[in-house]
Amino acid sequence: MSNKLNRRTPRWIACAGAGLMLVAMSAGAQQYPTKTIRFIVPYTPGGGADILARAVGARLTEAWGQSVVVENRPGAGTNLGSEIAARSAPDGYTLFMPTIANAINPTLYGKLTYDPVKDFAHITNLAKVPGMVVVHPSVPVKSAKELIALAKKHPDQLRHGSTGIGSPHHLAGELFKTMAGVKMIHVPYKGASPALVDVAAGHIEVYFGAMVSVLPHVKSGRLRPLAVTSIKRAAVVPDLPTLDEQGLKGFETGSWFGVSAPAGTPREIITKLHAEIVRIIKMPEVTNRIASDGADFVGNTPEQFTEFIRTEIVKWGKVVKISGAKVD
Repeated sequence: MSNKLNRRTPRWIACAGAGLMLVAMSAGAQQYPTKTIRFIVPYTPGGGADILARAVGARLTEAWGQSVVVENRPGAGTNLGSEIAARSAPDGYTLFMPTIANAINPTLYGKLTYDPVKDFAHITNLAKVPGMVVVHPSVPVKSAKELIALAKKHPDQLRHGSTGIGSPHHLAGELFKTMAGVKMIHVPYKGASPALVDVAAGHIEVYFGAMVSVLPHVKSGRLRPLAVTSIKRAAVVPDLPTLDEQGLKGFETGSWFGVSAPAGTPREIITKLHAEIVRIIKMPEVTNRIASDGADFVGNTPEQFTEFIRTEIVKWGKVVKISGAKVD
């Protein structure tokens, strides 16, 4: 009898230990947060991702009484910050802002040291920001349909600029050429500023850019807008039609900004973060700050955001392969 008890004892101890661990985790989740949270943004300060992260972080600090500190970790096409976040402790005290780059990079780079789906517990997609197709005013077109007709009439004569090989703007141009069946010459730049300088000066004819950087030049008359790249019109330019409306059915590109945590973060903490973050992005002071740049706030569920990222990886993988872009 005693031998049977001895053989069973480790199992009882193991079960008791597991139960105590679950209780401790549950208690920790209820008390969360009890210390500073870092929010890793894989971009330099001042851009759209940084601004949005700081807006959300400030409201989380107010709500919970614990500091949320934005940590800018740019480099390697966002891979540096992504890897740091993926390798961080899954305790709820490291957040990460994934973007469209995390959907492009698995195909663009030969090897990644992290998995953009499996290595994260995705919380929610904060916002989508559409792009805009613009031309220099000297280009004799006033719509995307006219641009397609011109490009077909003069193959490999029009030049379209981007912020670099493999960038979302480059791939938006490649997707446009594929869907429209046209040939244009890609001219990569090191960032949006030099690209915008050249298209505004007429050195290149076409530019696929982020609305936040393009809109001021459109308002000044230095660039002519042809379309937005979102599936629906942007509230900030309601009279500008989408590419989908102009014949490229299903065309949708643009930047998106989310919140994730390292894989293994307790579900109770993910649920708490999701509820609070969605509440925050519905606050007028947060919405108004970003909506002026054309942002469309999302706030979907962790499951929906995870599936969205999977879909984006497949979508952009095809575009990267078509474009021939590669970074090793």
